[in-house]
Amino acid sequence: MKKFISTFMILALAFSITACSAGNTAENLPSSGQTAGESAPAPEQDAAQTTDSNEQDVASTEQGSQQNSAEPAQAGTDADSPDAASAQVTYPVTLTDQLGRQVVIEKEPETLVSGYYISTSLLLALNCQDRLTGIEAKAKTRALYRLSAPSIIDLPSVGSAKEFDLEGCAALNPDLVILPARLQDVIPTLEELGITVLAVNPENQELLEEAARLIGTATNTLPAADALFQSAGDCLAKLDDTLADTKKPSVYLAGNSSFLSTAGTNMYQSALIAQAGGINAASELTDNYWSEISYEQLLAWNPEYIIAASDASYTVDSILNDPNLSECEAVKNGRVYQLPNAIEAWDSPVPGSFVGSLWLASILHPDQYPDSQWKEAATAFYETFYRFTPDLENLYESD
Repeated sequence: MKKFISTFMILALAFSITACSAGNTAENLPSSGQTAGESAPAPEQDAAQTTDSNEQDVASTEQGSQQNSAEPAQAGTDADSPDAASAQVTYPVTLTDQLGRQVVIEKEPETLVSGYYISTSLLLALNCQDRLTGIEAKAKTRALYRLSAPSIIDLPSVGSAKEFDLEGCAALNPDLVILPARLQDVIPTLEELGITVLAVNPENQELLEEAARLIGTATNTLPAADALFQSAGDCLAKLDDTLADTKKPSVYLAGNSSFLSTAGTNMYQSALIAQAGGINAASELTDNYWSEISYEQLLAWNPEYIIAASDASYTVDSILNDPNLSECEAVKNGRVYQLPNAIEAWDSPVPGSFVGSLWLASILHPDQYPDSQWKEAATAFYETFYRFTPDLENLYESD
């Protein structure tokens, strides 16, 4: 009963958000039932390609006023879909994960291990933090964890995608382990030990939403997963309407390790720019990973704005004062900014990443979309799904 009450409280809060209009409906919701749909070929790369090659983590300090309060496989089942708000999963349930594997969840999992910050972030949004018994490495560097569910940062670590602690994970004997697709090589060993594993690969917004519904179905929190992305979709739809007749400026989004590293049209960050009413200056690049470019290429693109990544190893001032960029329009006009990082990295595929687009829209189109609007939407989102009030006056970890 406590779980059902919690779920409906999340829904009630989500649908009461006034910062965004509620005109859109979520599509392709997975249904609960007995068997999964057809599987698709497993993807060759996972969401690691959406983060910088140095795989830097968000290492932010708590803000004083922030209060703790391949092709993707299709997630889903063959049973008729009930209304999402009242959907309850019937176990056992068979899911097709994002490696195309058929995964049978025998009963509602009471203990969970998440080996990936994106799945951990999703589990917090689905109010599953009390079920976690182990999480990925460097949890203490994640401001979102400290703000939303501080108890999880001291849970046993199961390592990272580079150095996964298979024995440590097995020792926890969880009901369900959620891993990134890039750790597919460890899955057979865990299964031989009788541990159920669900693989996720959220390398774009569509796959992120699919991963959320997979996890929502597996943990019997599907209504909350639906509400999570309904809220984000409503905010982006309202923003799109607001910016419908505005000029779209060119935006260069630099990577974490170097401002001469950028995201092409196939990457998650390109969608962040488009949703904010901008055009990716690097749209001609079609790589599925960060691309290294030259000063000459950047000057040829001559972007109107330069946006540094949330966890950039360089500073805005270093770009503004770089003599090689003195003729770049963005530099000449002082239009160089960094994505905020005090809560989480909004330029990575996490549930709150849409807030990055809202923030960027306020930079690109301040007359049409003032600063107050994205802050109102962000506050409603984090209060509803992560149970804390964000300090939006201190957006950077050094503030």
